Amino acid sequence: MKKFGISRQALVAAVFGAAAVGTLVLSPKIFSPEAGAQPIAIEAPGGAPLSFADLIERVEPAVVSVNVVSEREVGKLADMEQFFEQFRGMPGFDEFLQNRKQQEEDNPEPETQEARSLGSGFLISKDGYVVTNNHVVENATEIKVTLKDGRELDAELVGTDPQTDLAVLRIKEKGTYPYVRFGNSHDLRKGDWVIALGNPFGLGGTATAGILSADGRDIGAGPYTDFLQIDASINRGNSGGPSFDLNGNVVGVNTAIFSPTGGSVGIGFAIPAELANEVTQAIIKDGRVSRGWLGVAIQDLTADMAEAQGLKDNEGAIIADVTNGSPAEKGGLERGDIILSVN
Repeated sequence: MKKFGISRQALVAAVFGAAAVGTLVLSPKIFSPEAGAQPIAIEAPGGAPLSFADLIERVEPAVVSVNVVSEREVGKLADMEQFFEQFRGMPGFDEFLQNRKQQEEDNPEPETQEARSLGSGFLISKDGYVVTNNHVVENATEIKVTLKDGRELDAELVGTDPQTDLAVLRIKEKGTYPYVRFGNSHDLRKGDWVIALGNPFGLGGTATAGILSADGRDIGAGPYTDFLQIDASINRGNSGGPSFDLNGNVVGVNTAIFSPTGGSVGIGFAIPAELANEVTQAIIKDGRVSRGWLGVAIQDLTADMAEAQGLKDNEGAIIADVTNGSPAEKGGLERGDIILSVN
């Protein structure tokens, strides 16, 4: 599971900011409603489940644990100098360093060692195609998936797309497997329930529940993904697992967490279902994802820009630059053009 840290300065600012808000005294006069105005109130939603057990029971057979053996390069001496500093002065340590340095000079080829990692995935077809994260199976030499019934089956890598951190596997053993389908994350609203299933810390068959906290999140993990933010608990090992809506449709592929501690703090990120579906189908068909190139740099269209152009609203994007010789230049696009839709 990928993590995103937070600086000490940001934490201090957040703590003092919260403290400042906490000590602020609000005047009732300032916040009193205008004459005749009514406070916002709604009826409690009906039909919400008292338990997610039926949903989980139906979809869980399609969720798998992914066990990976990979070859990873052993750290060079130069990369470990900061770690070794704490052992300076210990008897025999300088001799150890000298011997290690000599070994690296005698064997310039990088040394590798076997590594094992865990992740999650889910079946999307009856013939055994499995979706997971690219970072779960990266550099894999052996992949096995464990089904709900306890069977551990060999799987082969069909293809990956590092730019969206998605990968597709296929179970080698022929058979008919339970599978789930992708839904549409656009049908979710902030506050809707989501259920995450996966293999956190090797504890397969784990389910957690939460809500869609936000959508359209940019976490700096590539140019193609606006992540869903969910507060259902996801941890190391949940990577590649599904998040479901209450109809049992996959609405996201759990991929990353934001965590100052290394564990879940209620801020997780999932790849939206519609993007995951498009990418995985391309991988199944061609073994890879091919992307077109337009050759423009764009930026958000602000309200001031829209007003200057005589537009009613600021929907769309403005072209900030056009690459020489690009398809965009050949097609007649120019700097300052405003893109309202894409065919």
